[in-house]
Formats: sequence, C-alpha cells, structure tokens
Amino acid sequence: MDPARGVALDVLRAVRERDAYANLALPKLLRERRISGRDAAFATELTYGACRSQGQLDAVIAACAGRAVAEIDGPILDILRLGVYQLLRTRTGAHAAVDTSVDLARAEFGQGRAGFVNAVLRRAGEKTGDEWVAELAPADPVGRLAFEYAHPAWIAQSFADALGADAGELAELLAADDERPIVHLVARPGEITAEELALITGGEEGRWSPYAVYLDGGDPGQLEPVREGIAAVQDEGSQLVALALTRAPLTGPDQGRWLDLCAGPGGKAALLGALAAIDLFTVDAVEPAEHRAELVRTSTRDLPVTVHVADGRDTGLTPGYDRILVDAPCTGLGALRRRPEARWRRTPADVPELVTLQRELLGAAWDLLRPGGVVLYSTCSPHLSETVSVVGDFVRRSGAEQLDTREFLPGVTGLGDGPSVQLWPHRHGTDAMFLAALRKPAD
Repeated sequence: MDPARGVALDVLRAVRERDAYANLALPKLLRERRISGRDAAFATELTYGACRSQGQLDAVIAACAGRAVAEIDGPILDILRLGVYQLLRTRTGAHAAVDTSVDLARAEFGQGRAGFVNAVLRRAGEKTGDEWVAELAPADPVGRLAFEYAHPAWIAQSFADALGADAGELAELLAADDERPIVHLVARPGEITAEELALITGGEEGRWSPYAVYLDGGDPGQLEPVREGIAAVQDEGSQLVALALTRAPLTGPDQGRWLDLCAGPGGKAALLGALAAIDLFTVDAVEPAEHRAELVRTSTRDLPVTVHVADGRDTGLTPGYDRILVDAPCTGLGALRRRPEARWRRTPADVPELVTLQRELLGAAWDLLRPGGVVLYSTCSPHLSETVSVVGDFVRRSGAEQLDTREFLPGVTGLGDGPSVQLWPHRHGTDAMFLAALRKPAD
C-alpha cells in the first residue's frame, strides 16, 4: 500500500467512525509510521483536502454511483472520497488516482468491491471539477458558491450575512477558507522577539501582531523555541484578541487582576500571562474540564497564571477584576480552515444552545468585573447570532459602554465600521475572530 494514501485513508476512517480530529490524528500516524518529506506532505494534502471537500465529493460520488452516499458502506465511501478528491482537486494523474484507489479496495474487500470503486471513479473522471460544479451546484448564488468552495450552504449564508454590505467578497472569503493555512507562531513577550523567532525558525514576521511569525511548513513542534516554551503555535487573530484586551482603556488605574474566563486549551492565557508578568500583574484562568485545565497549566508554566477548574458561569472567584477575556465556546465557523472536518459536523441546530451559553458567560464576567474595568468578548465564529446579537443584547440590558475595538488593533486594515471588529481569512490571513470591548460604568 502507498504509505501516503494509506495513512490518509486511515485518518478519513477515524474521522468518520470515531469523530476524530484530522489535525490531531494525522500527525500522530505520520510519526508512528515514520512518514516524512514528500510522502508526509502528500498525505497531509489528501487528508485535509478530502475532509474539507466532503460535501462536494459526496455529491459527485452519489451522481456517479446512482445512489445516496448513505447507502454506500463507510469504508468504501472513504476510498471513494480519497479517489475523487485526487481526480478533481489535485494534479494526480487520473490513472494513478483510480488504480491506487482500486488497489486499496481490493486489498481490503476483494475484487467485487474493487470493481464498484473502479466504475464510480471512472465516471467521476469523465468530467473536470469545474464541469461537476456546473452540473451539480444549486442555482442560487450563495448555494452555488458554497458548493464550488466545499462549504455547507448554511455556513456560506452566515458568512454572507456577517459580511453585510461587503457580501460581494463571499467568493474570495470562501476560497481563502478552503485553503490550508500557513502556521502562525507567537513569540512569548519578555522571552524572545518576533524578529529573533523569525531568524531562528526561518519564518517571516507577522503583519498585525508584534509577536507573530509565519511559517510556510514543517512540524512546528520540532522547533527549538517551541520545545523550550518561549514560542507556541497560535493564530495571529487569537493573538490580537489577547492584545486588544490589554490595550483597552480602563477608568482608573490597572491594579493587575486579569481573568481568562474560558481559558482552555491555554494559548490566550499564556500570552496574557506573559504580558502580565512584565508589569508584575496576575492572571486567573478558568476551565471546566480537568484535561483541558491541564493543557492550560502546561501552556502557562512559569507564568503568573493560576488555573481554576470551574464552570465560567459560577466560578466562586472574588469580583474586582480589571480586565476579563470571554473567549466564548462557539460554533467555530471562523476556524474551519484549521479544522478540516468541522464544517460537515456543525449544523444550524448547534447555534441556539451556544448563544445561551455565551450570554450566560458574558453576564458572569460582568459580575466579576470592577467598575471601570473592561470585558473583551470574542468568538472564533462570525455568525451574527454569536457575535453582534449577543453583544447588542447585553449592552441594552446592562448599560455597558461599548468601546471602539478597532482602536486597540493599530495598523490593522479592513476592520469595517466598528465598534466591534470582525477579522477575516481573506482580508487578514487570520481565523475569522470577532472582538467586542465593553467597559463597566465607573458609577
């Protein structure tokens, strides 16, 4: 068996059968099987690409098989997805894409199933990817773009709604969201500069965050600064969230009590902790799940961060915090490019329950905030129900002063009309992070 295709197939199966995360399962298998170099790069392209493109691939498979994909055995469907992806969305030769897929089916299931795979893939290869899009895509503009760029239609519509008057950028956004992103590193303040980190790693300094470095490829976990804990993998948008909290103006002096109310797995808490250490401030970090709390402890080791295993809605902490980050649990629609299978797992039914949780967490943060302090509410989703609706409703009920968050991201362009900020992959090269800063009246 071709090692690259073999590992890609095993990850697709794990994603389908066990709801595994491709970005966690793939590196583990590559290490275990000692696959590196070009084979590892090819396996990564096949795995992440097939996961991202699943909806489009399934439509082509159904058309070629003459039956719904739900009627095709799962292990055979995995092979077909891998084969159709190679045919339509890579430069792999048709002969190689078909024959290797047939070999995979024959090795595991025998000649009969291999013949079915051969027939479906040969039909799929009779048209180009663009021709299949023209034949199978819905007629409505958003639905067509969603199909072309392998997104569920409801997610594409939520993006269009969030773009508002700029909805003409939807195709550009979906295209950027369908690409595999480059790795972003964060240099730990007080330990190493972005310039030094870029020189050591061969990367490039980021555009927006003073601590960001971009890497074209490779395993960041093998980099010496990452192993030593003076750098970490973190999307630049997430860095901007933490930085915006520290830059927002308070009423009265900053007494150095900061809180990360939804801290797991610890990236933002680590950046906040490093910034707090410079001024001898402290950070409390709350995470309800013990295994994720342990990740926060690991990320913030040797920093002035205290981790509390508690529900963010009822922490038992003493009120009086100067700055509170509420990076709320959300649908994650803004980080789909980094979680390739996630777009096909989420449904519109997930939104209402998450919105309720987001509102409760924001209310709990407000109760813990001192007068004159600031809460920074953020999500890695641009869905309007999770962003401006949550914030707008809270401002109306609480009397919070909504600050112009754009002012806390100096130099960042394309931030819209404010007062909240929505980052976008196609504009900023970041995840689609939403940020809103709210200040508690001093009286």
